Amino acid sequence: MMKELAVLEERYKLKITCSLEDEPLGTAGPIRLAKELILKDNTEGLLFVFNSDVICNYPLEKLIEFHKSHGKEGTIMVTEVKDPSKYGVVVADEKTQKI
Repeated sequence: MMKELAVLEERYKLKITCSLEDEPLGTAGPIRLAKELILKDNTEGLLFVFNSDVICNYPLEKLIEFHKSHGKEGTIMVTEVKDPSKYGVVVADEKTQKI
């Protein structure tokens, strides 16, 4: 996995750090484990969080552009699925895109 991350770091000119749980700590457990790294190295104020059980092509450049354009604290990228009971539901206003 680290070899693949190094390729992505080089391609996108960014630093990727993995936070791994020794035991399940809940939805944001690994983020909490990496709190000091996030606060120390986050000069641009950007942080991506991915679910490790989802593999796909993310439009990261478009996501950053969208995030910076609205000036708010956070941006969540979601997709529609047939059965949301496994993932949860995000309710958003289609006009404002606010959750």
